[in-house]
Amino acid sequence: MLTRFSSLQRVRNLKAVRPQIFAKFSTAPEPSSKLLNPPRVPNLIGGTFVDSKSLASIDVINPATQEVVSQVPLTTNEEFKAAVSAAKEAFPSWRNTPITTRQRIMFKLQELIRRDMDKLAMNITTEQGKTLKDAHGDVFRGLEVVEHACGMANLQMGGYVPNVSNGIDTYSIREPLGVCAGICPFNFPAMIPLWMFPVAATCGNTFVLKPSEKDPGASIMLAELAMEAGLPHGVLNIVHGTNDIVNAICDDDDIRAVSFVGSNIVSFLLTLAGMHIYSRASAKGKRVQYISRFSKNQLFLMGNLINFCAQSNMGAKNHGVVLPDASVDATLNALVAAGFGAAGQRCMALSTVVFVGDSKSWENKLMERAKTLKVNAGTEPDADLGPVISKPAKERILRLIQSGVDSGARLLLDGRNIVVPGYEHGNFIGPTILTDVTADMECYKEEIFGPVLLCMKADSLEEAMNIINKNKYGNGACIFTSSGVAARKFQTEIEAGQVGINVPIPVPLPFFSFTGNKASFAGDLNFYGKAGVNFYTQMKTVTQQWKDLPGSGGVSLAMPTSQKL
Repeated sequence: MLTRFSSLQRVRNLKAVRPQIFAKFSTAPEPSSKLLNPPRVPNLIGGTFVDSKSLASIDVINPATQEVVSQVPLTTNEEFKAAVSAAKEAFPSWRNTPITTRQRIMFKLQELIRRDMDKLAMNITTEQGKTLKDAHGDVFRGLEVVEHACGMANLQMGGYVPNVSNGIDTYSIREPLGVCAGICPFNFPAMIPLWMFPVAATCGNTFVLKPSEKDPGASIMLAELAMEAGLPHGVLNIVHGTNDIVNAICDDDDIRAVSFVGSNIVSFLLTLAGMHIYSRASAKGKRVQYISRFSKNQLFLMGNLINFCAQSNMGAKNHGVVLPDASVDATLNALVAAGFGAAGQRCMALSTVVFVGDSKSWENKLMERAKTLKVNAGTEPDADLGPVISKPAKERILRLIQSGVDSGARLLLDGRNIVVPGYEHGNFIGPTILTDVTADMECYKEEIFGPVLLCMKADSLEEAMNIINKNKYGNGACIFTSSGVAARKFQTEIEAGQVGINVPIPVPLPFFSFTGNKASFAGDLNFYGKAGVNFYTQMKTVTQQWKDLPGSGGVSLAMPTSQKL
């Protein structure tokens, strides 16, 4: 039985086929409010939204209310195979579609995303919990990647050198790989899918997308918009599930490349995905894009020394250095926004600030500013930050806060016991500040992934940079100063892949690439930008000769060279 999944409706009003019976694997550790008949999220196979035949499903829970807003079926192996087959069947025609036609579809897609921006944002807030304003930003940052894909003809352009030898020309071209796949996290339900399938598809690939089981609605809505924009049937397919589907994606011989972003290690299922995908997919000869929270050494050991081409950003502990000459108001605003925005559930969240010189005045002002933030359901107009994604996530964050206190850190601002009127069962944690943090504390070593800001001290810029450079991660770092000399020293000597100067979250726009180094990165191909295009394509070099060949002279078995003998 087929069903359309309308992007014009909120999740609770989605038109989906009702299951007759199903086994529920709820993500809520306590009874949650449930709609009488929660809608089922469909698969997308060969251009048709189809309800899964699976009897097993996972509840999608509003983290502010604990209401079950929909259910995600665990796609069966037969349905997964059908999705891959649809992508494989669509590939020959799609790869031969003129690049200008593929670009026009992306032009139309960005127009439709703008049209439905509010609906997408509402869906994200309902399922993920972030504020509506932040949800709009989620969509917009993905939209920028779609806009960049509109210029794919230039991005995918090869090279040409005439007459490399007598009468011989050589040129290189970038060709699509075939069927590619993407596995998405919960924290950016629109942005991450838009990092993946628009670039892959505009390069000429077909795609199988697995959204997060916690908030799949945005992916479904984006897929419907892509088809409305003219994306042919089978070019984009969507399946759902957990580790079984992840393993199937890794193992399928028809899938040539896998992009994976994992949001944190709270979720057992995402942990399985993170542990498996880098080694399992590469063992099958696939290209792998990977952003998650595992160290390079963990993945190196699990990968069993397998040789592969990978794009991997694997963890984060982002630092901000505050010098005494920094602009007070601008710096405080930046620290609060980057530390507590999205309830800290960003891989580029500013989780640690290092104050150079006197820290007391900074810390007190930081606390007062953080106290003004309003914690509420993301749909409420006064909300500055919403809930974290799940009860287990909240429990982990609380444990790490307490571990800091037990290790000697001072709890300057405690948001652990906050209660939001009207949303008493929500997964809320208020802004929390720990001071006197040292590098040996668990709260510093672990990525907290919540609204918690750690404060450290240094006597000099050199000492502050030494703290950062000794950390195993290198996703991002920033400095706040009015000194160009200090800023230049910082950008030159700091060991982080994305550096901000008076910019707290230095995530580059799509004409660059998302980068990182040290344990935050492995491989040589990054998400989006030119590196993203390179990931979804392979090089072919053609050497041709069209001159009249001599009729005599015999056969030469010597190595061909450009030298005329």
